[in-house]
Amino acid sequence: MVKEPQPIFDDRLDIDRDSFEPAYIQLANILRRQIAEGLFRPGDQLPSESQLCHRYGISPMTVRRTINLLADEGLISTAQGRGTFVKSIELSEATFGLQELKDLFKPDQQAQIKLLDARVVSADERTARKLEITCGSPVIYIRRLFSRAGQPVFYHRAYLIYDPTRPIVEAELDVTSLQGLFAGGNHSLLKFGTLNIECTLLTNEEAELLKRPYPFAAFYLEHLFYDYEDHPLSWGWFIIPADCLHFTAQVGVSSHPGIHRGGK
Repeated sequence: MVKEPQPIFDDRLDIDRDSFEPAYIQLANILRRQIAEGLFRPGDQLPSESQLCHRYGISPMTVRRTINLLADEGLISTAQGRGTFVKSIELSEATFGLQELKDLFKPDQQAQIKLLDARVVSADERTARKLEITCGSPVIYIRRLFSRAGQPVFYHRAYLIYDPTRPIVEAELDVTSLQGLFAGGNHSLLKFGTLNIECTLLTNEEAELLKRPYPFAAFYLEHLFYDYEDHPLSWGWFIIPADCLHFTAQVGVSSHPGIHRGGK
């Protein structure tokens, strides 16, 4: 019989039986902290299931749930017959969250949305292809400028499916603005959507509206939303100056408070 390696444990940390937090979450936090503090480093083997059960007085099922959770986070990997090991940092696993983008859309007294244009137009070839309609079909075209404290933050252009039998134009204008999505409101019109972010340079028109010099670096955030019949409902894009938006991601695990996996 192969003897299990002597486990390393931090006696300062234990499972709180009186806590409302599930035991598997507590154990995940303990192991995550030990990894962050260097008790277990990339390539190190974690204590076995039986050792964790014995040390913390928990069931094998609880340990398995913890291991699955940490594996899903990309912190550890399991090898059948060998054990569980701390993973090395992999840049390919970095993910960038949209919290900073959400903050841009946060409604407050300093936020102002100026409607520059709203009318029915004929869909050109590109719009028709995106919305899966016939070229020349009527669509709602909107242009908006979002400012905060008097400073332009982003410029929005979008095309929406026009259906005069549905009195939902106002709702569509709100839903497809993304502000409603980030605010967590009711979006019964939407089933799913795609977002695409690219780098670009402001055009003369965009630079003038956003009060930036020409040319100026910016993000091009394209959105395409679908209804519950899997038909495109709206397509458009936001132009956001590069000095208004930053993306941050973390790889590995940190012991510093305020730093989280998955980006800012």
